[in-house]
Amino acid sequence: MSKIKADDYLTWGAIAKVLHNILYTYPEAPLIDSFKQDELHISWPQLVDSEYEKQGRTYLGNYLSHWQSTETQLTELKVDYGQLFFGPSDPKAAPWGSVYTGEEQSLNGDSTQKLMAFYKAHNIEFTLERNEPIDHIGLILLTLEYLFNQLAASPEDKNILGTCTLLLQQHLLPWAERCLELAEQHADSEFYRGIAILSRVYLEHVSQQLEIIKQQSMLFR
Repeated sequence: MSKIKADDYLTWGAIAKVLHNILYTYPEAPLIDSFKQDELHISWPQLVDSEYEKQGRTYLGNYLSHWQSTETQLTELKVDYGQLFFGPSDPKAAPWGSVYTGEEQSLNGDSTQKLMAFYKAHNIEFTLERNEPIDHIGLILLTLEYLFNQLAASPEDKNILGTCTLLLQQHLLPWAERCLELAEQHADSEFYRGIAILSRVYLEHVSQQLEIIKQQSMLFR
């Protein structure tokens, strides 16, 4: 593994935080306003300089350039988030791991229980804003933010690095690519299409930098 710098971990943690804020809950105008003001499509860290990454930035930039913070725009974006990640019908890009890894495609499945045991074994705790299975992609990204920030402070800590690697290898990477692929396919807005692409690039980049051997898992959607 090439030496990873503290600044790299800080960057990865910052991206995980942004993606958590986007993927975990319905969008609100102040958040999108801040993305437009900060020109998120420009300030987003360049990870691989691929055409695919550029496409994600373009989608995001196109959306933000037309964002006027109107009630109609916000409603449309919330509808898009709902049909992708929440419901009321079966979300097209369900954000929970057990939906993909369990044959019954149900919430709180076996993989959810394994993640709970993993968190307990590594003393990882957080308070949920709502009753939510902990294998939600947004919650795992929040955990990654925490771990990457710890690594930024202690880049040589092999215990934290091992925890981070196992979380990615066993509990996120086996199914997240499929979730984000579905989000890219079914997004009605360029906002979520762009975010899905940038999320895929991010996870692929991190897994390569950490030299994570991906586990082959049978997926059921």
